[in-house]
Amino acid sequence: MKNLILSLLICLQVTALLSQQEESYDYFKSNREMISSGVQAILTCNGLFTSERSIEQVYDKELKYLSQTIGTAKGGDYKIHYDQKAVEIGVAGGTPVMRAAFREGIGCVMLAPDQTLADIDELPIQKLPVLAGDAKNIAWPNGDKVSIQKDAVEVDYDALAEAIDWAFNRDTPEQTTISLLIVHKGEIIAEQYADGFNYTTKTRTWSTAKSIAATLIGILCDEGKMSLDEPLNVEWLPKQAPKNSDPRNEITLRHVLNMSSGLYTVDSRKMEYATGSGLAYWAGASIVNGARNRGLIREPGTSWDYENYDTILAVLSMKNTLGDDYSTFPRKALLDKIGMRSTFLSTDRFGDFVLSSQVYTNARDLARFGLLYLNEGQWDGEQIISKEWIDFVRTPAPASKDRNYFYGGQFWLVPSNRTDVPKDAYSTAGNRGQFCIIVPSHDLVIVRRGLDYGKQGFNRWDLAREVVKAIK
Repeated sequence: MKNLILSLLICLQVTALLSQQEESYDYFKSNREMISSGVQAILTCNGLFTSERSIEQVYDKELKYLSQTIGTAKGGDYKIHYDQKAVEIGVAGGTPVMRAAFREGIGCVMLAPDQTLADIDELPIQKLPVLAGDAKNIAWPNGDKVSIQKDAVEVDYDALAEAIDWAFNRDTPEQTTISLLIVHKGEIIAEQYADGFNYTTKTRTWSTAKSIAATLIGILCDEGKMSLDEPLNVEWLPKQAPKNSDPRNEITLRHVLNMSSGLYTVDSRKMEYATGSGLAYWAGASIVNGARNRGLIREPGTSWDYENYDTILAVLSMKNTLGDDYSTFPRKALLDKIGMRSTFLSTDRFGDFVLSSQVYTNARDLARFGLLYLNEGQWDGEQIISKEWIDFVRTPAPASKDRNYFYGGQFWLVPSNRTDVPKDAYSTAGNRGQFCIIVPSHDLVIVRRGLDYGKQGFNRWDLAREVVKAIK
């Protein structure tokens, strides 16, 4: 009996010790290394060939937020192929060499680790001709013939100058404002750029792209081709038989636009640079296959979790609705209609729009986008998106209650506990400080573009507060 009791005690002790252990080995190390090279490849490629900046500027600003870069502006383990508009990061025999190549009308596209520059011609390209007319000779807002309004009676220009100074002269070098554009009553009242940037410079929107995606989907909902409260038009992975047995069929378009799909999350678990959408952003994987291959862990609509893949599922549903018109729809239905001729919607190598992040545009195009919303969806007398859709994107997602209702339908809202900013304001938001803020009560659109790094503490609502002070 004593031996039995002793054996049980030893067993319990071993079990207790085992239960205290935590997995410490990084099983995603090879992924992280590959993605690290891929991040540098596509940011360098876009910096050079989409933003049309120098390699010195790219290292100084675009790559600043990386904890470690490969090489320097003077050289290193990378190659730039100016003739092919392509970038290779890494050397053969080590971590996989990651490559990105510029494609007309799209921006740079990531290649898979087993592809070479010989595969560039197989990558997608935007075949629509550029929008007709010379923007320099077309008056704002349809074009870039701009006269800054300097005598609006409703504007306190001294307070406006203070707001501009607040945006550019931060108390930390990690908050780097590269452009600020303010529109009041449809006219530009302030526009300023950091050294090395101007009104033509396209930079990455990061997650501000999500709001553009929601607008495209809204157009289809207005036409009755999509519906907020119907199940997503996607085929889930892994495929199940029978299909109707998959519980993910209960997820609706509203759920994913509200960031409350209930699917297993990746980005909020600090895995975005190891797996998930990161494999598509930075390593050439399919953006849609990763989105379809997530398990349901909560009831849809009950929990808010910010997730790139929720947006991608909405875009995939849009693709399946549009069919052959998918690749040209954004240009025809939105961008060309409001003069966003400097905006590139990038794709993965399979031709699927990466509309959760990978859009390149400039401050004026984002101001046009904000102006469309400020004008309740109208442009030159045409109703591009309905007032009902604008009401939806501005309505708090029910599952964001515990976060002071700070999120709507792929737009961010003024938190309910904040009292120093007009409550009707709403905003796009992207990593490194990409904001297009709409303030209907003050007839304002505020665009701030940044290349922040480090802690990235720039607050869009603080910016809105400072600008609103200038409106009498």
